[in-house]
Amino acid sequence: MIDIVAVSDHPGGSRWQAVAPRGSVVGVASLRPLILVPALSGGAELSLFVEPGWRRRGIGSRLLAAVREHATGPRLVADVVAGSPGEAFCLRHGFRHTMSRRHHVLTYCDVHGAWLGELVDAEHPGYRLRHWTGDLPDPPRVEELLRGPSRPGNAVLTAADTAGDLAAYAVAVVDALAPPRARQYGPAVLPDHRGQRLGRWVNAALIQRLREVHPYVEEIETTTAEDDRRLLAVRADLGFRFLRRTRLYELTPP
Repeated sequence: MIDIVAVSDHPGGSRWQAVAPRGSVVGVASLRPLILVPALSGGAELSLFVEPGWRRRGIGSRLLAAVREHATGPRLVADVVAGSPGEAFCLRHGFRHTMSRRHHVLTYCDVHGAWLGELVDAEHPGYRLRHWTGDLPDPPRVEELLRGPSRPGNAVLTAADTAGDLAAYAVAVVDALAPPRARQYGPAVLPDHRGQRLGRWVNAALIQRLREVHPYVEEIETTTAEDDRRLLAVRADLGFRFLRRTRLYELTPP
């Protein structure tokens, strides 16, 4: 008696709803491309939820089947809390645990604007900052985005380059369903340019630029691999505070 219905106008990705006979939505699943995450290149991020009173009836399995039929990339990635029903669902459906992560959030009311400006204005000889705004294509490539003109959109990209070569970047995306909070990816520093504190630089510039382009954004959430001490130090240095730990699971579509 439950219908699985595709939502055709969902922004930023694909979405399905599990609809009960009287029209109430009792479960949802969404699929969106992973944005500029080198370690997960080509994958898609899965989000799936079933109302507690409707669980153990196969609704989650039917939603996942709809997602898998639609998915075209090499893997589905789900980020779930350890010990949660979401983790049990992943294990039951053959997902493989690949990484543990920490989530952090930065609240703009806690950011000292003058201090942030000093970080952004600090000299990095041989490097310059570049910005791009717009909607991300699928799949996005940093070099191609920087070559194109900025335009209105929900993504902000900040990069450092030297002699025209990309050195580091960070990107933030404003979620259409939760506009006060943006999701940040990176910073990522290319191997030949590490040790120059470029990660902190481009991240500070991204924080500054994002608020200029999207002044209604109040928070930035980001994730970091549990064992990435370098990036965790950058988070702490910029004022991100710890939110929660999750586990990353992957499933290879048939």
